[in-house]
Amino acid sequence: MGVIGWVGIAILVLVAFYAIAVYNRLVRLRALAREGFSGITVQLRRRADLVPNLVSTVLGYATHERETLDQVTAHRTDAVSAKGVEATAQADNMMSAMLGRLIAVAEAYPDLKADDNFRQLQDELATLEGELQGARRYYNATVRDLNTRVRSFPDMLFAAPLGFGEEPYYQDEDAAIQTAPKVEFGRL
Repeated sequence: MGVIGWVGIAILVLVAFYAIAVYNRLVRLRALAREGFSGITVQLRRRADLVPNLVSTVLGYATHERETLDQVTAHRTDAVSAKGVEATAQADNMMSAMLGRLIAVAEAYPDLKADDNFRQLQDELATLEGELQGARRYYNATVRDLNTRVRSFPDMLFAAPLGFGEEPYYQDEDAAIQTAPKVEFGRL
């Protein structure tokens, strides 16, 4: 075998090692993205578990707000049982809006706002929402890293044949947060 044959073999070996390195890197990034999504679902499950306690506390004070309370209870596990990133994000957005309405109902009852149990549940919910926001950011960061690799040259040459594609971002489709709020100060 001549020098050209050995050079060809060396090039093939280098390409194979590079393909293995790309594959391993993409596997790691996909695993991180899946871990990030799992973190979101864990927080959504914790929130779904907190909802019945919050609803029953509010129900003790605001019995005529039954429709809002029933809606919140009925949809509490939608985000946890949703399949895929888009469906989970949509169910999550719906639950966030319902929880906002539930808190608004509670604001109408001064005795409820003063209730220690309600305040504790409200604090838990606020903490949980902060952790959920962090989980969403982590997921989107890992998806960004994966998608960047999948679309970057020369990794893109190996990604599709090895079964890797772009993952969807966890997005909030709420139009209200897509624009800056209008703030007006009344005249004194």
